[in-house]
Amino acid sequence: MAVQIITIEDLNEFRNLLLNDLKEIIQSKPQQTKQWLKSNEVRKLLNISPGTLQNLRINGTLSYTKIGGIMYYNHSDIDKLLDRNKVSSIQNRNNF
Repeated sequence: MAVQIITIEDLNEFRNLLLNDLKEIIQSKPQQTKQWLKSNEVRKLLNISPGTLQNLRINGTLSYTKIGGIMYYNHSDIDKLLDRNKVSSIQNRNNF
């Protein structure tokens, strides 16, 4: 059995190769978001109370699907809601 000596340069080269491989893996797999979210997930995402979420449902601002007493919200509907209510930073600057 032959003995091999591993140098610091060898370790650095291995580290760089490993980091590059990990970066490629992460970039090749787009992060998937859940399509349907439960009420508690929506409240955490938007940092809102249960009452606020209920108001969004009641006034038709945010659509939902109810199955067996559990309400589900489409993630794309939440994205659309955020886009519709987006305020331009230029508009904010002019208000000061």
